[in-house]
Amino acid sequence: MPNPSLWRSSRRVRLALLATAAAGALVAGAATMPATATSPAYAPLDRPGPMLSVPTSTMAAALSCHGNLRTAPGEPVLLNPATGVTPVQNYSWNYERAFDAQGRAWCTVTMPFHTLGDIQTAGEYLVYAIRTMHARAGRRIAVMGHSQGGMSMRWALRFWPDTRAMVDDVIGMAGSNHGSTALSLVKGVKLPPASLQQGAGSNFIKALNSGAETFRGISYTEIFSHTDEVVQPNQEHNSSSSLHTGAGMITNVSTQSICRLDVDEHLLVGTIDPTTYALVMDALTHPGPAKPSRIGHASCTQVYQPGVDPTNVQTYLQILEAVPGLGAVEVPGVNVVGAPEVSAEPALKCYVFAKGC
Repeated sequence: MPNPSLWRSSRRVRLALLATAAAGALVAGAATMPATATSPAYAPLDRPGPMLSVPTSTMAAALSCHGNLRTAPGEPVLLNPATGVTPVQNYSWNYERAFDAQGRAWCTVTMPFHTLGDIQTAGEYLVYAIRTMHARAGRRIAVMGHSQGGMSMRWALRFWPDTRAMVDDVIGMAGSNHGSTALSLVKGVKLPPASLQQGAGSNFIKALNSGAETFRGISYTEIFSHTDEVVQPNQEHNSSSSLHTGAGMITNVSTQSICRLDVDEHLLVGTIDPTTYALVMDALTHPGPAKPSRIGHASCTQVYQPGVDPTNVQTYLQILEAVPGLGAVEVPGVNVVGAPEVSAEPALKCYVFAKGC
């Protein structure tokens, strides 16, 4: 095992790199979104969702599953990637390895443009993935994700009600559930759609949280860090990641409420943080959402979560792929994945509104 102090030092170096990558990938200022005098009337919570517009063959090709969804032990998990990365970059060197070691079945969904495109389109991929996994498994599944991936499954659940009975757990790691106020001074530049949609107060965020944030029968575990430099605010009393309304069972928990000195920020919470991992596993192995009192403080003395091998160069290569100029992340003036660049967030789809299509 490597020297913990050296590994911690390595993590501090990576924080500087990752902060730059994450800022370019996710945030665009809420100040860019014009305020409206009145809120629009959104779709009723129980109105059936629309037909999916993405070709079925395209969505099928984006879904990759491992293990026997029907017979493997434990709840099958759908891994949903963060803004600017693929599932390989986000999960191949941590959660996929950990789930394989457990014998747990899991699937990933690869979004267009490294998860930088319109999140409404990503929502359709998630509807297809949830329905397909549930049909193959013959049981309810868990959907978990990091950053945008910790939020976007809620778009599927909000506007396609049939998916709610298919999902047992929603697990968000630094999820952008209420958008971010970070980098609100970024104005006048074109950004990928997903960045603009995740600004606090965006039209997308308002629609996402309309009516109810959670739904009966689903357990929601929302994990966040006070040191998150991307999804802000994320303090105990006003966490952007936290959920509050609706009939779902909810646990909102910061890593610092368990390990006071935990410094892992936005990207590390969703990739290597052992406290986040402990909460994820508690949610997956118990009825209801994670219960912090069950996990104790053992994770506070651990350096990294199971599945992460700090001696494997692939661990660092996957991280570096998120750094602007080296990988997939979209920053102003740098477009390496062909993602569209827009000056305003995409218009909301007609199915979002009470009047329908």
